[in-house]
Amino acid sequence: MSNQLEALRTLTTVVADTGDFEAMQAYHPTDATTNPSLILKAVQKDSYRPLLDEIRSTHAKASLTEQVDRLLVAFGAQILQIVPGRVSTEVDARLSFDTQASIERARQIIALYEAQGISRERVLIKLASTWEGIQAARVLQTEGIFCNMTLLFSLTQAIACAQARVTLVSPFVGRIYDWYKKAAGADWDEAAKAGANDPGVQSVSRIYQYFKAYDIPTQIMGASFRNIGQIRALAGCDLLTISPALLGELAASKALLPAALTVDAAKRQAPEWLASNEVSFRTQLNLDAMATEKLSEGIRIFTADALKLDALLA
Repeated sequence: MSNQLEALRTLTTVVADTGDFEAMQAYHPTDATTNPSLILKAVQKDSYRPLLDEIRSTHAKASLTEQVDRLLVAFGAQILQIVPGRVSTEVDARLSFDTQASIERARQIIALYEAQGISRERVLIKLASTWEGIQAARVLQTEGIFCNMTLLFSLTQAIACAQARVTLVSPFVGRIYDWYKKAAGADWDEAAKAGANDPGVQSVSRIYQYFKAYDIPTQIMGASFRNIGQIRALAGCDLLTISPALLGELAASKALLPAALTVDAAKRQAPEWLASNEVSFRTQLNLDAMATEKLSEGIRIFTADALKLDALLA
């Protein structure tokens, strides 16, 4: 292979973690994923400002909620002209604990895509991996609306998503790593916690092993990477969504990149089967300080950026 990015493509579906069209064109990902923070960052660039201005002028009488969704879909439609696969579009994080409102917002987003001639098969609706978000996804999946569960930090969340038959889960490698590094403080040993020993990598590896051992069809997409060592340690995962900066580092490296995760290895070391219901979900999530704190923090961050996007449109 010419470089590690090309090698990774033979093992894993590469997804661009950005709202920047130019970056997508440079690295030719199969899919693309966005979130409120990425869209907010992109829309403040002069080159993307016309999208914002067009929504405000063409749909001036629409509600702010509709204008935001139209902006998200405008970005998604542009992205789908670049990538051959799917784009992920996120439901407002302020609805993370409201199942019915999340369902209705997802339906609205899909309707806007379909009005532009884009089939729902090319769109993944992103929802926070709260209990309420997962139940919204359960309903949406039965309607042929495919869901990507985000802000996922634990096997507990992943199993509940699998039971809801969601299309895809996005465990956050980097944010898990951040939590453990901060908790360890001066005792953190970067070298000892690199690669396969990285706590974020280990979390995704556990989800991968569990899903593959029990033939769970839900796809796993590692997300939120801090360095290419984390990416290398998850080569072979179903999908990996990677920022342009790290895609560039992979493209610049000529080192070999073997598969780190394989279905055969997962089946040889099948973990214990774990039951899941609302009580066990809430209990186990509460016992996991990292997952509880990072889920809450993620919702707060995405909510803050959603408010900033509202302000730009208003």
